[in-house]
Amino acid sequence: MIELIRANDIVLIGFARSLLEDAGIPVLVADEHMSAMEGSIGMFGRRLLVPTDHAAQARRILKDAGLAHELRGL
Repeated sequence: MIELIRANDIVLIGFARSLLEDAGIPVLVADEHMSAMEGSIGMFGRRLLVPTDHAAQARRILKDAGLAHELRGL
């Protein structure tokens, strides 16, 4: 799995997830339920992960959607 985005912004993560799922790319949002552990203060970022073999396509989709500045590991 490759981490594409790490953010505290649940709207951003949801938007990116929706774009990728609509394109048929499997997505895992890690640390999604950390808010229960941290008291809902948004301290821990959520991580959007995709399988390695889908990473290039996923990056292209997110760049085309204007999210290039959010991508990690460029």
